[in-house]
Amino acid sequence: MTAETIPIRVPAPGAARDVRAIKVVLHREMLRFVNDRTRLVTMLFQPVLWLFIMGTGLGTLVAGAIPGLDFRTFMYPGMIAMTVISTAMFSAGSIVWDREFGFLREMLVAPVSRGAIVLGKCLGGAIVATGQGVVILAMAGLVGVPYDPLLMVTLLAEMFLAAFTITAFGVTLAARMKNMQTFFGIMQMAIMPMIFLSGAMFPLANLPSWLHVLTTVNPLTYAVDPMRQAVFAHLDVAPQVNAMLNPGVSWFGWQVPIAVEAGLVAAAGLLLLGVAVAQFRRAD
Repeated sequence: MTAETIPIRVPAPGAARDVRAIKVVLHREMLRFVNDRTRLVTMLFQPVLWLFIMGTGLGTLVAGAIPGLDFRTFMYPGMIAMTVISTAMFSAGSIVWDREFGFLREMLVAPVSRGAIVLGKCLGGAIVATGQGVVILAMAGLVGVPYDPLLMVTLLAEMFLAAFTITAFGVTLAARMKNMQTFFGIMQMAIMPMIFLSGAMFPLANLPSWLHVLTTVNPLTYAVDPMRQAVFAHLDVAPQVNAMLNPGVSWFGWQVPIAVEAGLVAAAGLLLLGVAVAQFRRAD
């Protein structure tokens, strides 16, 4: 008896196959996010703690210096950024988890472009982080930020851009790591200083020269500042308060436009995406 041969059809290489791979990886990220409610709650705990407890405490110290404005309103864009950044990095860290359990190898031996896998991962992480940020966005009214439709759309777009860039950064870090402990140790060492130096928790005006330089070269500054400028554009505050809390970013006295800041974040995201793809192409 002759054994029956079962044909195996492998999709022809091309853009359609890569798009399908991106959709599969993205869909897996969505399922992982929806089914992990514990992560959703824990990722929100720290920003809410900073916003409503630390923000309220600090607000009592500076209330006389910023008349007519709740200090939590100032901190609000920074807390959005913190939520998005933390979630994006954790999404990227799942690559290490997949490597430990062998799922990553199955993806890498699939007949699809590794660039498609990385892009799907970055898009999935960005969408998950943006979805997490929407929860903080819903709290806007509690800290004096208006629910203006244009403001909400602007913040969503800026959140997604920041989340994509941070996810690409996280994927680049995770590409060669073998265990979660190493990844999260390096993540904390890299991300926490960047968050503190981004202006998320203190104004960028009147800083010492050394601290001004650090905030200027920090990539996250250009993700937080557009969000703060969008919020303050919809607030009715005194000019001196706006100049104190929302000075923007300047290079040698030149005020950096929001479009340039967004372009820098996007360029960093694309550069990190390219580095991540190159890392995966060299991975075993």
